[in-house]
Amino acid sequence: MNLQMRHYLDFEKELAVLEGKINELRSSTSPSYSEKEVNKEIEIIERKSKLLLRKIYSDLTPWHKCQIARHPERPHSSIYIKKLMSEFIPLSGDKKFAEDKSIICGLARLNDFPIVVIGHEKGSDTKSRILHNFGMARPEGYRKAVRIMNLADKFNLPVITFIDTPGAYPGKGAEERGQAEAIASSIAKCMQIKVPLISVIIGEGGSGGAVALASSNKVIMLENSIYSVISPEGCASILWKNADKMKEAAEALKLTAEDLTKLGVIDEIISEPVGGAHRNINETILKVGKAIERSLKKFNRLTPNQILNERRNKFLNVGRLKF
Repeated sequence: MNLQMRHYLDFEKELAVLEGKINELRSSTSPSYSEKEVNKEIEIIERKSKLLLRKIYSDLTPWHKCQIARHPERPHSSIYIKKLMSEFIPLSGDKKFAEDKSIICGLARLNDFPIVVIGHEKGSDTKSRILHNFGMARPEGYRKAVRIMNLADKFNLPVITFIDTPGAYPGKGAEERGQAEAIASSIAKCMQIKVPLISVIIGEGGSGGAVALASSNKVIMLENSIYSVISPEGCASILWKNADKMKEAAEALKLTAEDLTKLGVIDEIISEPVGGAHRNINETILKVGKAIERSLKKFNRLTPNQILNERRNKFLNVGRLKF
């Protein structure tokens, strides 16, 4: 990636300075320094940069992880589908109102496994973000997901969902068309199908918009992703009447992968490259693919009723006190 084009988060300012110097040296044509001298200076700064990167990412706060989860260069569902899956056939529309491009669905193959894939899509630039509504699904998006899950159940195909949304779209039209009912119906469908349902939280897992596709047999979460009932900013506005308290809210919400594992909300954490998934997209996607395949092999040994009962029992037991 061109260092000049990289997006730096506010806690990466020192890193931005160092990597900026590297970029300047690489593009320098000054006759004052030989190529050997320039390369030596680059090597020294690169070592400093790597050490600083490790130091920064060894001590992340929940708010830092919120920022990483929202990073504009973080890979989205479409990238995972493109790099992990073959023979992808997109399926569109809810057969009731419209096509919602914030959720992408289709038939695909993950190595030896024929599957159905459903994922939130945020987009990667201004035009695509508007097209995909920044990953915020409308009712027709969740009704499309329900239709696709019914199809998967009918043809005995495992369902893989990629979760990456700040939440369901809260607009007037979405509410008029039954947003809450659509989310509830999607959660209910997750609890009814008799095929393996595996969810991977790849960025933001926001509120009911995420739960609608993550009520699964297995919930896998990338190390620097987040999963919460409300955004830190929204929580701060409600509890403190001040959105600037989002750092305190992020701490209180217990939205990190580590916290959610302790609470029994998620089942597995996938480690990310130092610096986040966006710094080595191929490595991250490879790890996600292997985690999905391990889960699919496990569920191959179970009957449809066992798969369904395991999922239901899992959610019935969430939050129960253990004595």
